[in-house]
Amino acid sequence: MHKRLTRKVLILVSSISILTSCGSKKDIVYFQDSSNFETIIDKDNFVPKFKVDDEVAIYVSTLNPEASIPFNLFRRVGESGGGEASQVNYLIDEKGEIDFPVIGKIKIVGLSPEEVRVLLQKKLSDYLKDPIINIRLRNFTVTILGEVNNPGTFPVFGEQVTILEALGLAGDISIQGKRDNVLVIRDFNGTKVYNRIDLRSKNAMSSPVFYLTQNDVVYVEPNSSRIGQSTIDPRVGLYVSVIGAIATITTIILTNN
Repeated sequence: MHKRLTRKVLILVSSISILTSCGSKKDIVYFQDSSNFETIIDKDNFVPKFKVDDEVAIYVSTLNPEASIPFNLFRRVGESGGGEASQVNYLIDEKGEIDFPVIGKIKIVGLSPEEVRVLLQKKLSDYLKDPIINIRLRNFTVTILGEVNNPGTFPVFGEQVTILEALGLAGDISIQGKRDNVLVIRDFNGTKVYNRIDLRSKNAMSSPVFYLTQNDVVYVEPNSSRIGQSTIDPRVGLYVSVIGAIATITTIILTNN
């Protein structure tokens, strides 16, 4: 009698474990189809491009510092305006242009930092000899939402970031997040483009959204287990936990007897 009851309790405990499990290995492991010591040639052709509403820092320098002063914008910080000088960034307007000192309006939307550098060097050649131009995007952020451990908006220090690095900033995908259908929402000057990427496959590295651009939004969907939990009354979860504890204690008692 005790053995039969013990068997029923064990079946109940196993059923609870199955119902509360999150997923199998194939659902949560990254790059499952990669082989040991496999070599993949990096075909990174990603080149960052400027978009409308980007903040761009541009600094011009020459061997003659005084000659380059008119081409750099600074403002004094502090209540009286007598504090340290802070460089003024350029905001790309809705026409894709910035208003550059002396030269005037320049359209840089859709251009890479290197292309803008070449463009400015040509335009400044009438005023400066061998100008050196440093260009930096100042508002490079990515937003990570959904089933990640630390969702939020994160600054990127550099010209490029992969989706893996971005997910790392967000504490990685949680155990209840879908890795095979991660959504990347990208804005091209007011036009939204939606792309999905399967991080379980090595082919993800050749996806057009493997490298993120400024203001991209990454959304990780919940898996079926997570969705099921959200549709159940929270009290049910407590009941299941209590039942599991009682079942475990009962099994131990019956086994010892």
